[in-house]
Order: sequence, then structure tokens, then C-alpha cells
Amino acid sequence: MDFESKIISREISEILWETEKTVGTAESCTGGRIAEAIIAVPGASKYFKGGIISYVNEIKENLLGVDHMVLEEKTAVCEEVAVAMVKGACKALNTNYAIAATGFAGPTGGTKDIPVGTIWLACGKPEKVVTLKVTEDFGRDINLAIATNKAMEMFLQFLKDEDAPRPQREG
Repeated sequence: MDFESKIISREISEILWETEKTVGTAESCTGGRIAEAIIAVPGASKYFKGGIISYVNEIKENLLGVDHMVLEEKTAVCEEVAVAMVKGACKALNTNYAIAATGFAGPTGGTKDIPVGTIWLACGKPEKVVTLKVTEDFGRDINLAIATNKAMEMFLQFLKDEDAPRPQREG
């Protein structure tokens, strides 16, 4: 994990510690990388409850409650599925927040309409979810690293917006 990612993980850790909130993950293409980034900070067991690797649609439906028709009509790589994954993870893991990722990391799997490199990220809580679409293809490893970092950045910003204003620490 790069230095910037560690700083983001630490900031997320501090906010979750202070607010006594919990987070979980629902990951498809990232395969646990977001969870790994969260637990990189010692003491993560206080706020990270776990993650669901929903690499196939069956798991998205059965464990996360993603609607079968949405998967059929729009595929797993769409904003609606990413949002449903956040809500489903919050419910399944009994967390305040969740972070989700679903997409085509490559080198195969893409279509004309949804090319490789398309990854939908989402984070939030059941009543408020924000999303981000990543669309560039830099090869599988870089696509996954970018998606993980963007998901962590997005979640940190969500927490800052959610809990603002918070007193700033000195130093």
C-alpha cells in the first residue's frame, strides 16, 4: 500500500474511532483490497466488522440483496448494483457504513457498452449513498489499485461531510 493510502486509512480510522461508527465492505472486482486498506491501521477491529466478496451475481443477490432483475437488465456493472451492495452490506454486516465496488478490472469481461476499466464505487449508509464511476483502463493491477484508492478517498470525504463540523486536532 502506498503512503497516500496509509494516510487516508489513518484518517478514516480516526473519524470512525471518534464517532464510534462501524464500516464493512462489499467487493466484487476489488476482491478484498478495500477491506485490506481499511485494516492496514492497527485497531481496525474497533470499527471494521468485515467484508463480503461478492464476485458472482449469486452472492450479490443472496447475501447483499441485489435485485435479480437489475442484474439481468443492467449487468452487475452499474450504479444501481453498487448502491444496492452498500445497503446490503450495511444490513448483512450490521454496520453504520459500507463501501462497495463492482466492475470489469480486465483484461477481459468488458463489453462494447461497458468496457474493461469500468468500475462503479459506492459508499455510505442505507439512507444516503454516494457513487463514483471509474472508466479508464490501465491494466488489471493498476485498475484495481485506482479503484481501491478512489473508494477510500470517497469514503473519507463522505465521513468528513457526514460528521462536519468536527473539532480539528492540533499538531
